Amino acid sequence: MEEVLNALARALSFGTPLLIACLGALLNERAGVVNLGVEGMMALGALASFAVAYGEAGDGNLWLAVLAAILAGGLSALLHGFVTITLQANQFVSGLALSMVGLGIAGLLGKRYEGLPLFDHPSEEPFILGAMGLALLLAFLFGATRLGLSLRSVGENPAAADLLGINVLALRYGAVVAGGALAGLAGAYLSLVYRPSWTDGMTAGLGWIAVALVIFVGWNPLRAIFGAVFFGLLYYLQFRLQGQSGIPSEVFASLPYLLVILVLALSGLRGQQGNAPEALGKPYRRGER
Repeated sequence: MEEVLNALARALSFGTPLLIACLGALLNERAGVVNLGVEGMMALGALASFAVAYGEAGDGNLWLAVLAAILAGGLSALLHGFVTITLQANQFVSGLALSMVGLGIAGLLGKRYEGLPLFDHPSEEPFILGAMGLALLLAFLFGATRLGLSLRSVGENPAAADLLGINVLALRYGAVVAGGALAGLAGAYLSLVYRPSWTDGMTAGLGWIAVALVIFVGWNPLRAIFGAVFFGLLYYLQFRLQGQSGIPSEVFASLPYLLVILVLALSGLRGQQGNAPEALGKPYRRGER
């Protein structure tokens, strides 16, 4: 029993940044905007939070560190919003560029922090409880509020939403920036709590798994909780099994990513992708149908 509880605790720890980042990507996509830059935004958030927590910008204030991560993610997402919503560029290309640029900037600016430990760091419980609360809040938002209905309308049929007086561009901008802020917050968890230090590449593909998780859970915030814990358990088992067999560690390290491919394939076979918002990935041009 103790072993099971320990595994569950580790799954929650591993799954928390996945859940936060997944909820951010889900919020984007329910408004009709794809953002593949989650990995880059997480890296920027991780660096910003560690830099402030280490003391140079905020005298080691952990609340300011979290705020810095949220701002880093939100501002980088704002750039993606400008390119895709205002300039109406390809959302997939813009997201990929954001991911690469974010990783590059974080890696370059973070060199000065390599190997420096963070001795004063927050507990993981507030992040875990906060992530669960965010999932419940989004579920309530989408299912029981006028704002949530408007967001869903913008993602399904922006032209019809526009005719009803809904400000399509404003809602999409808001969803994109909020989603980026959550990606930054997920990055803060990595550098402040999970591994209280800064290491180039510490996001380790979690942003891509979060994007895939959105499809896996059918754009449902409550299912995202179980999906994130499931993948968190995989990460725990990956580390637990390494060194206990003659199998190379690279095989275990690739298991979460191989499973992402598998679950996405299964989602496609059972029609899960049919739950995607109708206007997902499509720029809205007023006057066009």
